[in-house]
Amino acid sequence: MPQSPPVAPAPAAPPAPGPRNDARSAQGGADEARRPPMPPRRTWLTFLLVLLVNVAIARLLFPPEPIATVPYTFFRQQVLARNVEAIYSRGVSITGRFARAVTWPDTTAVAAAAAPGRRERRRSVAPRPVTDFATELPAFADPGLEQLLIGNGVEISAEPIQRQSFWQSVLFSFAPTLLLIGIYVWIFRRATRGGLGGALGGGLGKSTARRVDTNAEGRVTFEDVAGIDEAENELVEVVDFLRDPAKYTRLGGTAPKGVLLVGSPGTGKTLLARAVAGEAGVPFFSMSASEFVEMVVGVGAARVRDLFRQAREQAPAIIFIDELDSIGRARGNMAGFGGTSEHEQTLNQILTEMDGFSSRQGIIVLAATNQPDVLDRALLRPGRFDRRVVVNPPDRNGREAILKVHTRQVPLSPDVRLEEIAAATPGLSGADLRNLVNEAALLAARREREQVTHKDFLDALEKIVLGPERPLVLSRADRERIAYHEGGHAILGLVVPGADPVHRVTIVPRGQALGVTYQRPDADRYNYPEQYLRARIVGILGGRAAEEVVYGTRTTGAENDIEQATGLARSMVTRWGMSERLGMVQLAPAGNRFLGGAPAGGSREISEATAQAVDEEVRRIIAESRDEALRLLGEHRAALDALARALLERETLDEREILAVTGLPPAPALETRPLEGIAADMPHPQRVA
Repeated sequence: MPQSPPVAPAPAAPPAPGPRNDARSAQGGADEARRPPMPPRRTWLTFLLVLLVNVAIARLLFPPEPIATVPYTFFRQQVLARNVEAIYSRGVSITGRFARAVTWPDTTAVAAAAAPGRRERRRSVAPRPVTDFATELPAFADPGLEQLLIGNGVEISAEPIQRQSFWQSVLFSFAPTLLLIGIYVWIFRRATRGGLGGALGGGLGKSTARRVDTNAEGRVTFEDVAGIDEAENELVEVVDFLRDPAKYTRLGGTAPKGVLLVGSPGTGKTLLARAVAGEAGVPFFSMSASEFVEMVVGVGAARVRDLFRQAREQAPAIIFIDELDSIGRARGNMAGFGGTSEHEQTLNQILTEMDGFSSRQGIIVLAATNQPDVLDRALLRPGRFDRRVVVNPPDRNGREAILKVHTRQVPLSPDVRLEEIAAATPGLSGADLRNLVNEAALLAARREREQVTHKDFLDALEKIVLGPERPLVLSRADRERIAYHEGGHAILGLVVPGADPVHRVTIVPRGQALGVTYQRPDADRYNYPEQYLRARIVGILGGRAAEEVVYGTRTTGAENDIEQATGLARSMVTRWGMSERLGMVQLAPAGNRFLGGAPAGGSREISEATAQAVDEEVRRIIAESRDEALRLLGEHRAALDALARALLERETLDEREILAVTGLPPAPALETRPLEGIAADMPHPQRVA
C-alpha cells in the first residue's frame, strides 16, 4: 500500500504581534502609501474630447425650438386677442412670445428669416403649437402700433427675450460629461485601495460569508457527527487551542493556521467544520470558494480581504472555505486578461492573507475539497494549510451510528434493524444515509403508516440505488426472459466461491433496469483479491449466460453487465497487475478515489503492441468467466428454473426466500493461505503492507 509522504516540521513560531491599534496604524500607513495618483494627462485630453462630443450630441438630440415667422396681419390679430406677452424690436424686425401657444403651419429658422440680403427660404412642416414668433414691419410705418401694444398689455422690451438661461445651457450640455469625470476620478482613487467593490460602495467587494452563531441553541457539536471518528480526533486539538490558546503558546508552540478536509462528496466535511466551531464556541464564517469569483477582475481579492478583516475583528474565529479547488488550482494553467486571471488574483490574496496573520490571533482556516491533487503547492506548504485530514466514507459501525443520529426524530417500527440496514449499504456516505432515512419516512407517510418499517427502508434503498418503479406492461415472454436473466445472476451468487451474498432479486422495472439482483458483502472490503474479482465478473455475466443456456439466443438486456465486466477486467490488467502476460506495469492513470474513481488525467501513453496485448488479456478474462458461468448454470439448471418460476409468481424475493426456493446454501468463502505459512515463508524482520 502506498505510504504517505513525510510531513515537514512546522516552522518556528513567529514573534507575537504588537497591539492591534499599532497594527491598524501601520496598515493605514501602507494604504496611504499605495494610494494611486491622479489620472495621467492623456486621460484628461480624452475626457476633453468626450466633453466636446457630448456637447455636439446634446445639440443634435435637444436642438433649440425654432421661431415661427408669422405675417404682420396675424401678429396684429394676436395682439388684439391679447395673446401677445412681450416683444423686442430691432429696426423693422420684431420677435416676441405668445401668451398662449398657437398652431402655425409654417416655421423657419430665425437666422434664415433675419438674414439681410437673402431670399427667405421656407420649409413646410406639420402644424404644431408655437410660442416664440418673429415678424417684420411693413414698408410703410404703422404710427398706431405702440399705442395698440400698450393698450393690449404687451410688454415692450429693450433687450432680446432670453429663451434659455446660461446655466440651463451649461446644465444640459456639460453636466453629463462632468458627472462621468467625477465618477471616474472617485473610482480611480478608491479602486486599488479596496478593490472595485470597495469603490462601488462595498457591494461587489464585500464578503458574502455567512456567519453562524455557535452560541445559539441548536448549534452543531461533535455529538451530531458520527461515523468519522478518525477525522474527528484529528480536530480535537484545534478545538482545544481555540478554547485555551495559552496552553499551547506558553511553550512557544503554535496551532495550525489551516486544516484541509479531504473526502468524497457527502462524507460530512462541512458538518465537521461546523462542529469544530460549535465545540469551540467561536464565530464561524462559511463561504464557498466559487462565491469569491466574479466577472469583474479584482472582486475576488477584495472579498478575501473583507472576509479576513471580519474574522480578525471577531477573533478567535473560524473561516471555512468550501470547495477550495474551484479557486485553489495550480497557477499557470488558466489564461486571463493582462497576463493574469481573476482566479489567480483571488488565490494570491488568500496566500497573502494566510501569511499575514499569526496563529496566536486565534484565527483558523478550514477548507474542504474532493480534488486535492489539483491544488496549488503553495496552499499546502507548512504555514498555510498545515494539516490534511482525510474524511473517509463510514464503515459498517459508522453507518449504523449515522443512522441512529438521523433517526432521532423519526418514529421507527419495532421491526427496524439499523444494523442490517447499515450492512446493506456499503459505500454510502453520511449524506446518502440521511437521504435514505428521509425517503423511508416519505414512503411510510405515503402508505399512511404511523411508523417507519424495515420494509420502507429496503424499498427506499432500492429507489435511491436503482430509481423508482416503472409501470411497464410486459408480455409473458418478456417477463420470463427477465426472470431467467436475474435468476442467472442470483444462482451464480450462490455457487461461485467468494461471491457476495444475494440480498434481493426482483423483476419489477426500476429506473433503466428491467430487473435487479442486489448483492451485498458480509463486511466492508478494503482489499480485493484476484479470485474475488473473477467471481464478480462471473456473476455479472450470469444474466447473458442464463439466456444462452435456456433460449440459445441473446438480447440487449446485458448491455450494463457487459460494461461493468469490461471495466473490471480492464482495471485488473492495466491498474492492478493481474495479468501474467503484461506483469505489474501501470498502463492506465489512477483515478480520483474521492470522486468515485474518475480519471485524474488523460490515458497513459502506451505502444500499439501493448494496447493490443491489453485488449487480448481483457477478452481472455471475460471469455474464461463466461465459460465458467455457462458451466455452473448448466450444472444447476433445476435451481435456475425453480427461481425463475418463483420470480414470475412473486416478482420480488429476499435472501431467505431465494435459499428456500433454490435449495442451495450460501456461496462458500474464498480459500486463503494460513497466516503461519505466510510468516514462515518471509524473513523475520520484514513485513508487507
